[in-house]
Amino acid sequence: MKANTSHRALGNHAETIATWWLRLKGYRILARQYALHHAGEVDIVARKRDVIVFVEVKARATHDAALFAVNVQKSIRMQKAAGFFMAKHPQYAHFGMRYDIIAIAPKRWPLHIEDAFRPRY
Repeated sequence: MKANTSHRALGNHAETIATWWLRLKGYRILARQYALHHAGEVDIVARKRDVIVFVEVKARATHDAALFAVNVQKSIRMQKAAGFFMAKHPQYAHFGMRYDIIAIAPKRWPLHIEDAFRPRY
């Protein structure tokens, strides 16, 4: 159980860093850890101008390892959760949508990959 707790703490810490990184870049945070049991999860939902951004945050030993940790299954779960978020918030219906990744690695600035993948329909 301890390993699971420390893994969760590391993930929460990485998401906090990513949240502040986005705020410094002019994003407004709309939600953190937006999850639906049957659909999936998005670590951060943010807004910049007229775009809603769904962000996956990964913390690994290197940026490359973090980026490769976002697999197809994760992207599909993110897209499902994003669809539910948009349906639940009709005020954003006219906004664009984007999927980003923020990679967190020790002793490195966060690496923000905008438009990291496209929806699979």
